[in-house]
Amino acid sequence: MKKIASFTVNHLTLLPGVYVSRKDHIGAETVTTFDIRMTRPNYEPVMNTAEVHTIEHLGATFLRNHKEFSDRVVYFGPMGCRTGFYLLLAGDYESKDIIDLLKEMFVFMRDFKGEVPGAAARDCGNYLDMNLPMANYLAKKYYEEVLCNMTEDRLHYPE
Repeated sequence: MKKIASFTVNHLTLLPGVYVSRKDHIGAETVTTFDIRMTRPNYEPVMNTAEVHTIEHLGATFLRNHKEFSDRVVYFGPMGCRTGFYLLLAGDYESKDIIDLLKEMFVFMRDFKGEVPGAAARDCGNYLDMNLPMANYLAKKYYEEVLCNMTEDRLHYPE
């Protein structure tokens, strides 16, 4: 069986960053999938499910309400390995095209206080598995260490 493209990326040299994972063509439309890699695979501890779940709720809420991108968001959600998130946008984009959007989103998540959107039994299938303080911390860390210090090697997958 052929390996899917994401399993061909060298995860031993992959750094936290923002990568174009793939581009799919559906009719005349392009959907760009971004790999928002928050931790270094196989070197750093993975994120726990509670903070991943919280970031998912906050990120999806932010993106679906964004004045410019809300109608282009196809999906935002966690990677199974818990080292980052996938963002799918309708349109043909490069990593550099969404850095400002991600900066806005991670500041929103860093500074968010109060009730996490959708964190109620009626709205979510696992609403008790949330950790807002840790989500705030991880958003701050990624914003400061990666997004504010973006370099070319964190915009393109390693060879």
